[in-house]
Amino acid sequence: MSEEAAPRHTRWWAVAFVGAVLVLGIATGVFWGDLRRTALDPKVPFQTYRPPPAPDYSSRQAWALMPTLPERPTAQEPSADVFFVSPTMYDGGEHWNAPIDHGRTDHLFREVMAPNYAGPFVRVGRIFAPRYRQASLYSHLTLREDAREARRFAYGDVAAAFREYLARDNQGRPFIVVGVEQGATLAARLLREEIASNPQLRARLVAAYLIEAVVPTDAPPLPPCESREQTGCLASWISVPAGDPERGRIQLDRALVWGAGGELVNLKGRAALCFNPLLGAVTEAPAPARLHQGAANATGLEWGARPAFLTRQVSARCQGGVLQVSKPKSASLQRSGSWEDRRKVPGYNLFYADLEADAQGRVAALRGG
Repeated sequence: MSEEAAPRHTRWWAVAFVGAVLVLGIATGVFWGDLRRTALDPKVPFQTYRPPPAPDYSSRQAWALMPTLPERPTAQEPSADVFFVSPTMYDGGEHWNAPIDHGRTDHLFREVMAPNYAGPFVRVGRIFAPRYRQASLYSHLTLREDAREARRFAYGDVAAAFREYLARDNQGRPFIVVGVEQGATLAARLLREEIASNPQLRARLVAAYLIEAVVPTDAPPLPPCESREQTGCLASWISVPAGDPERGRIQLDRALVWGAGGELVNLKGRAALCFNPLLGAVTEAPAPARLHQGAANATGLEWGARPAFLTRQVSARCQGGVLQVSKPKSASLQRSGSWEDRRKVPGYNLFYADLEADAQGRVAALRGG
């Protein structure tokens, strides 16, 4: 090969290499979601799957959050309790349902989920948050029957934790049920099977907040919250960015709700409840940003610390059973993280101050003042 041909040959290989890298990069980007789903699939039928050991809710280790002396409330503590069911934090891969001592899941709860989603209720009630064998993120990315079984399985832990809380710690106090995403779906069944048919419990229920969960309007477990003074009612919604109705339709099309026999079934065109946190009611009336009491990014804050509120960040309106929310103005209220993180609830709460005020008002209403 001549000295002139050698550089041309080298350049040709360099161009071919760069082209191959570009093609591979584009292909990886296009199929990245499929690759991640495949990696998170436990690849074992749920019928033959051996789940992690069951929690013992008589032990403090089975609770992510609870008061120091749960059986002896003090005058310095809030007058109500909050039973909090956490969202999906476990990605999947090894298990359909996460062990309750899974390190990364516990870290994500303490650093992200608890400050942002249980935080709004710290000044409203004593927080009781059970660890439970939650269904993995993968189980929410597929409609396979195995995934539905994993989500049904998780409900058994939540129901057992609630019964333990009632028997040992509630002592007749007013209480609130809060669930987020997967936790909200499980809480919806809890409301129907453990609370709705019990007049004594219903009389003490301040409200239930099911955040990012679909509840059909024709079969709600409790009456929808239609005013700020109402108690014993249900506030439930899923949210999408305003101006993206197709995304809302897709979420409703894929939504699973509880059937009469405790099975998870598709919504199948049924209307969904939509509570607007800015208005404190199930309504299709618009709520302008001037009504927004405050969003917060509490990720990484010490538990119980009050975050700085960002007011007038968003407007919101229920349309077609979905809460359409305008884009927040602050850069701290934008999704970030890995592919998996972006498919969980975000590490901020757009309605932090609104939920705190709403719950405080309902507690006061239930207590007659």
